[in-house]
Amino acid sequence: MVPRSRLAIGVAALIAAGTLAACGGGGSAPAATPTRPSAEPPSAPDDWATYHGDNQRTGAGAPQPAATKLAQAWRADLDGAVYGQPLVVGQRVLAATENDTIYALNATNGAVLWSRHVGTPVPQSALPCGNIDPLGITGTMAYDAATGLVFALAETTGGSHTLYGVDAATGQVRLQRAAEPPRGDKIAHQQRSALTILDGRVYIAYGGLAGDCADYIGSVVSVPTPGDGAEQSYAIPTTREGGIWSPGGGIVVGGKLYYAVGNGESTSGFDGSDTVIALDPGLHRTDFFAPSTWPDDNAHDLDLGSMTPAVVGGQIVIAGKRGVGYVLDPNHLGGLGGQRSQADLCTPFGGAAVSGDTLFLPCSDGVREATLRQGKLALGWHGPSGAAGAPVVAAGSVWVVDYDGGTLYLLDPGSGKVRSRLDIGRAPHFASPTVARGRGYVGTLSGIVAVAY
Repeated sequence: MVPRSRLAIGVAALIAAGTLAACGGGGSAPAATPTRPSAEPPSAPDDWATYHGDNQRTGAGAPQPAATKLAQAWRADLDGAVYGQPLVVGQRVLAATENDTIYALNATNGAVLWSRHVGTPVPQSALPCGNIDPLGITGTMAYDAATGLVFALAETTGGSHTLYGVDAATGQVRLQRAAEPPRGDKIAHQQRSALTILDGRVYIAYGGLAGDCADYIGSVVSVPTPGDGAEQSYAIPTTREGGIWSPGGGIVVGGKLYYAVGNGESTSGFDGSDTVIALDPGLHRTDFFAPSTWPDDNAHDLDLGSMTPAVVGGQIVIAGKRGVGYVLDPNHLGGLGGQRSQADLCTPFGGAAVSGDTLFLPCSDGVREATLRQGKLALGWHGPSGAAGAPVVAAGSVWVVDYDGGTLYLLDPGSGKVRSRLDIGRAPHFASPTVARGRGYVGTLSGIVAVAY
């Protein structure tokens, strides 16, 4: 949700102000209690303020003109790769890089309105394992209309994890505080899941690095959006691993947060890993689901943690690396083997898009359609094999990225046929487009590409 503000100064002055902001934004800036900036008007329903547009992660854009043909509107080269989904707040595109820099870009032409460099990222050589170099801001940011702040979690030299709340209008840091995972070695944790804002708190989920090395334990940390107040946390009750790492992060249903959890280290009893968990706002686990195949899934890295739970018709759908989809009751997840139904789907990575009773799944062999009718899942069409990014559905089309091939696809939602495609350059794994206010935006390994349609 975002403002429709117009800045009263010229682009050149804005760029100059952004340059000054970038010079002043180090990781050692003091914390400050944020106040709502006067330049930020109330948010608008056609903004894109969080991963997949809303706290249920539907990936559904506001009504817009029907998309028929893609064309590049502009390209902005930034100081690092953009792994998180871009946000759209009024006439600003907000993005963060692995170089620990947060940007606001002019949605019309991509000019830098401001930038804020918040620290020095961790080189891969200083990590126990991993595949992102350097490692800075990875998880999708979230914008809070109540404070006018965009929140980002930055990893900096030494493996420190710091939450920043930055004024979306000016780029000034108004909140800065540590938000470390509660258990394990901090440098072994990677923050890849999208941030979630709920009832005045920011929720931050942690997993491990690619390779599952060292001492990490999946967890969720929450911090008040105003800056003051106690931190809360929950850790998976396993001895190691159990990461929460899907790029889509958690979903919110009925005031509770639902997260998909990866495999743990246990070879004997159930340790809370390979699950979907329900947490109340105070981060107490109230419910969980794990498939009856949990021991084998755990032993062979076939965890549920690869996909963000999806909400379809009041039910939760989850699938993991085993390729089986499960239908769950959000009011009673079912514990061990307690799903409502199940079906063979695919191996998904990231967030699905939802339209009515239809899901568009981020399958490793290309986006697939599935439907949930009368409590049963069924597969439909299969899109281009390389288009394995996390899809969204907007402007009457399915948008999906072939991140290794560097192509953005526009697909017919009824048949999966390609309507248009555009070369965007290589994108991070599991990349997901943003479609808001009449344009599309994709994070790439070098910055942002804006797309007209």
